[in-house]
Amino acid sequence: MKIKDVFKNGSQRLKQAGIEECELEVSLLLAHVLNIDRTALLLARDQVLDADQLEKFEKNILRRLQREPLAYIVKEKEFWSLPFKVSPEVLIPRPETELLIETALETLKRFFKIADKQTIKILDLGTGSGIIAVVLALELPAADVTAVDLSYNALKVAKLNAKRHKVAERIHFINCDWFGGISPRGTYDLVLSNPPYIASEIIEKSYGETRESLQPEVLGYEPHMALDGGERGVRSIIGIAENLGIILKPGGWFFMEIGADQAEDVTGIFRETEHYENIAIHNDYAGLPRVFQAQKK
Repeated sequence: MKIKDVFKNGSQRLKQAGIEECELEVSLLLAHVLNIDRTALLLARDQVLDADQLEKFEKNILRRLQREPLAYIVKEKEFWSLPFKVSPEVLIPRPETELLIETALETLKRFFKIADKQTIKILDLGTGSGIIAVVLALELPAADVTAVDLSYNALKVAKLNAKRHKVAERIHFINCDWFGGISPRGTYDLVLSNPPYIASEIIEKSYGETRESLQPEVLGYEPHMALDGGERGVRSIIGIAENLGIILKPGGWFFMEIGADQAEDVTGIFRETEHYENIAIHNDYAGLPRVFQAQKK
């Protein structure tokens, strides 16, 4: 079969299964099988797939029809206009986390002398695939970045991404539970985190027949340890608020991705500690609360 015929057939199958952006997804599946980019794929529409290529494509599209995320099938996801390796051990990068990084960088430009190559100590709490740590290391050449995660397998993915983007020597990876492996007090100028913030009750509800709260791609394939935030989704956030002050320098900044319904809960949790000021919420491009910020007094 020619590529254009395989593309048409695959797109129809994904569309019938209710998968959005079916044409984009099929083009990415084909490009992955052929080991070419999408531009080359467009130019090769009349090329005939051999039996091995066709078999690989069929296996992959069947996985997608079973709602396995595309990123896990092709083992890659674009973030910050860069390619990152992903696996079922880590969350798939999302645009909301780009907003988290953008907000932090804007604040650094206002409060730190980046132009003078001032060394900035940064901590990425729960690094997962390493996207936050890697992007900050790329954007801030003078930064000293530490990335921690409880999952050793997630850290393996993060290290591969750091090597891929040539910043591995500037990121310290620690396998620990949040603050467990971080000893110095008042160490960091900037701390970022994308913690588990989906409420356990939403995850439990999603296991019902309608699965109306979470997409099957998320519920069935992404690591629950990185999703389940306990009651109201704030279990890890409470722990972060209680311990953050130990490792954040006076005047240091904290930025965290939150759920769209968590603004009131999260601001309340941090105000109760009385260690922070400049507490604020930044909305995403849809106008929903998405990034929390606080500065240590």
